[in-house]
Amino acid sequence: MSKMHVKMTVNGKEIEALAEPRTLLIHFLRENQKLTGPHIGCDTGHCGACTIDLDGKSIKSCMTFVGQVAGKSVTTIEGIANPDGTLHALQEAFREHHGLQCGFCTPGMITRAHSLLQENPDPTDEEIRYGISGNLCRCTGYQNIVKAIRAAAQMLNVQEAAE
Repeated sequence: MSKMHVKMTVNGKEIEALAEPRTLLIHFLRENQKLTGPHIGCDTGHCGACTIDLDGKSIKSCMTFVGQVAGKSVTTIEGIANPDGTLHALQEAFREHHGLQCGFCTPGMITRAHSLLQENPDPTDEEIRYGISGNLCRCTGYQNIVKAIRAAAQMLNVQEAAE
């Protein structure tokens, strides 16, 4: 099969590559770009382990062809940390509030939570639970994930107020 030229921004960096049109974005990110944060979980879009941000919206990268994102901006868990390399408030809150156990769902969960907090900077617990409902965690029972997202929202709101 012939390859297509794709151009996009990944974690703030312009990239160009050749890829087969049928290549799933998750495989392109992991194999071509060596970004192994997004995980391959179910290959059906149900688990959310492959969640990334595409132009400000959460998507499942296992359900998206690389050609569909040409010219767009992709953010993975690797692009969420602060520019100086320190952890983003969400990453810090997940660590501090034990929002992870085995860690498999964590990159997709944090990436989704990042978009959620951009959509709603001060969500209730119910809104957080609804907002992350497309991301499954088989270890935590979600309570600490919700606590971590709530804590991150509070940290981000305090930072924003201080600026």
